Amino acid sequence: MKIYFQFMYILLFSIIGETLSTVLKLPVPGSIIGMVLLFFALKFRLIRLRQIYDAGQFMIENMTILFLPAGVGIMSHWDAISKYWWQIIVIVLLAIVVNIAVIGFVTQFVKHRFEGDYRK
Repeated sequence: MKIYFQFMYILLFSIIGETLSTVLKLPVPGSIIGMVLLFFALKFRLIRLRQIYDAGQFMIENMTILFLPAGVGIMSHWDAISKYWWQIIVIVLLAIVVNIAVIGFVTQFVKHRFEGDYRK
């Protein structure tokens, strides 16, 4: 029964995010707004981590199931996507390179800024 209440907390923040995104006509998906709100609720101790921990762990452990609908959507609209396959591959590859570069630069910045330079 405990995991149902934990899952309810997570869904509540997701619903609040979706509502804000729809009502305010924001360009940000409601699920992202809900995650940010959940983060702030945890940060400011409006809810405790123990109140969502087990449900969150369950969702992380079963994340592959959550990506299944996206894969099915791609396959059902393959006729519309197939003529743009090479552009999609180029965009994905460029996004990977940009992500790796940004993560590397941010990691170096944080390491040098907050930990100091430990080179010998």
